[in-house]
Amino acid sequence: MYIAILTVTFSLPGCGSLKEKRQRVGGLHQRFGKNPAVAVCESGERDKHDTSEWTFVIAMTSKREVESLCGQIEDKLQGIVDGRIMNIEREFI
Repeated sequence: MYIAILTVTFSLPGCGSLKEKRQRVGGLHQRFGKNPAVAVCESGERDKHDTSEWTFVIAMTSKREVESLCGQIEDKLQGIVDGRIMNIEREFI
C-alpha cells in the first residue's frame, strides 16, 4: 500500500467573505471524495477570506498509481477552483 498526502494552497484574490470563499472552492469534497482511494478536507486557512488550504490523502496499491492520481488531481484543481494555486506539497508515506 502506498499513501501520498497532497496539500494545495490557493490564493483567492478579491474574495471578501467566507461565504464567497466556499462558493469559489466549494464542491471539492463532492468531486474528489467520490473516489474511494481519495480522502479530502479543508485543512488550513479556514478563517481567511482570500486563502484556502486543502489536503488530499491518496492510498493505492502502487506508487505509480498514486503519483498518477496526484497529477490528475492537480490538473483538475487548476480548472475547477476560481483562484490561483500558490503551493503544492506531496509527501509519500
